[in-house]
Amino acid sequence: MTQTAQLNPSSVFVVSGGAKGITAECTIKLAQHQPCKFILLGRSELLETEPDFAQGCLEDSALKKRIMENLLAQGEKPTPMSVQKVYNKITSSREIKKTLSSIQQTGAQAEYISVDVTDTAALQEKLATAVQRLGTITGIIHGAGNLADKLIEKKTEQDFEKVYTAKVQGLENLLACINPNQLQHLVLFSSVTGFYGNVGQTDYAIANEILNKSAHLIKQNYPACHVVAINWGAWDSGMVSPELKKAFAERGIEVIPVDVGAQMLVNELHPAHHENTQVVIGSPLTPPAIELDTELRTYRIRRQMTLEANPFLRDHMIAGYPVLPATCAMTWIINACEQLYPGYRLFSYKDFKVLKGITFNEKLAKEHVLEIQEISKVNYQNIEIKAQIWSKNPEGKVHYNFSAQLNLQREIPIVPTYESINLESDNIITATGKDFYQNGGATLFHGPAFQEVKRVLNISPDKITTECFWQGISEQEQGQFPVQWVNPYTTDLSMHALWIWTQHFHQEGCLPGRVDKFEQFAAVPCNETFYVSCEVKAKTASSAIANFIIHDAQGQIYSQMLGANAIIWSMKLLKS
Repeated sequence: MTQTAQLNPSSVFVVSGGAKGITAECTIKLAQHQPCKFILLGRSELLETEPDFAQGCLEDSALKKRIMENLLAQGEKPTPMSVQKVYNKITSSREIKKTLSSIQQTGAQAEYISVDVTDTAALQEKLATAVQRLGTITGIIHGAGNLADKLIEKKTEQDFEKVYTAKVQGLENLLACINPNQLQHLVLFSSVTGFYGNVGQTDYAIANEILNKSAHLIKQNYPACHVVAINWGAWDSGMVSPELKKAFAERGIEVIPVDVGAQMLVNELHPAHHENTQVVIGSPLTPPAIELDTELRTYRIRRQMTLEANPFLRDHMIAGYPVLPATCAMTWIINACEQLYPGYRLFSYKDFKVLKGITFNEKLAKEHVLEIQEISKVNYQNIEIKAQIWSKNPEGKVHYNFSAQLNLQREIPIVPTYESINLESDNIITATGKDFYQNGGATLFHGPAFQEVKRVLNISPDKITTECFWQGISEQEQGQFPVQWVNPYTTDLSMHALWIWTQHFHQEGCLPGRVDKFEQFAAVPCNETFYVSCEVKAKTASSAIANFIIHDAQGQIYSQMLGANAIIWSMKLLKS
């Protein structure tokens, strides 16, 4: 068993970007938890003594006034740029001294080195000198970074180099200065931008995702080292103005309080988290809504689908073959539309039809085409889209698989309440959990990716209420159909209620064929109990029509599927 690294007074951390800002706050918090030794790196100059004119002057406007007066006294004409340059030099030095003092007050040792982490020779020389004073470096916290936010077509090579090298070359240089066999802790300050992406930050996303991948590689090669890449979200720091914080709130982005985030760093270094190589702390950086023009366009997106790329399909076998769930087909459409129109989310779709479906057998098409046709657009409000998935057989004949009409909204309506909620138990169906799946009970064919109905609370000739819980599956298992705003797996699970109803009253199974309307108000939770109230509206020999309302224990509606038409199938045929 690998021995886990632990912080102790003799631990020596080199911290890039550690003298100012968020990295400094995290370092101070770490020192409070375990006073040890810290070598802080930064490009700013540390002034041994401030100029006479600046001493004792703490108010910003007064300091800038003194800088102007000093420049005039030296015969120089003060300009906004020249004043700001001197101001930054003085205030940066003050912040560095404050950080050093805060660390030292904990009983830890700290010193500052002015060096650019991308300068290999200078970094090696200065770190070697620091090691002679403080001892062998046992930990790295790589927090250095630069920004040059622009749309990709406006970025220059210099912009990319500035952002990329601080993160990637900086890490390479730090690792080159330290014997990896002596490294006990490696903390990489990555970003949710690398994990989720963000408009205007392609270079920053690339650099941070390389940090993420580097963390996994280093952990693989040096398993005894506690390696973690923390994908930070937006911090509630001085860089986030009240206006920006308001904009974040409108986009559903939560900022990280400084003290809370710093404590999270300390928590991640606990030996219990030794195997957590990458963590995400913060909300996805949801982009603001794009401006819509008046031209109506059509897009075609091609996709090759295989069983290997979509492991969950083995949990959805019908008549001996894996079949793409209708909910997954709809999720492909939804996710593609939301990616085409940043800032807009699906609110509803209507007239969804399973035309031919997609079965993974010898007749599976080499590729499928998602065709998205704009019907109408109202700027910053909504978009109406007609979508269909189709493919061609070897002879070139087109087969239509699925179709629907979608409505994307800038703002999703307020969550409504289901007024007819009934969570009372009638004990008519006593099967629970796994009993519903291939082991008796209602004999649902679905595997673990689509389970499970925990129990049937009540059932009658016109309604069934189920208690459900979806444990979640890995991103690898989700394959080409990932959970985003709409969860195809919980939507499929919700429809198990009608199967149980048809089996109970008619000894039949059913599969989705058409949905008149679907609306989503909130994401269905993973690893939490939710409820499905299925109102049966009609039943014939060939079909059943029902409304599915997915809600919480208080009746708050996550989503609802209205006028869902299910096709009745023989149980024998479905299981064969």
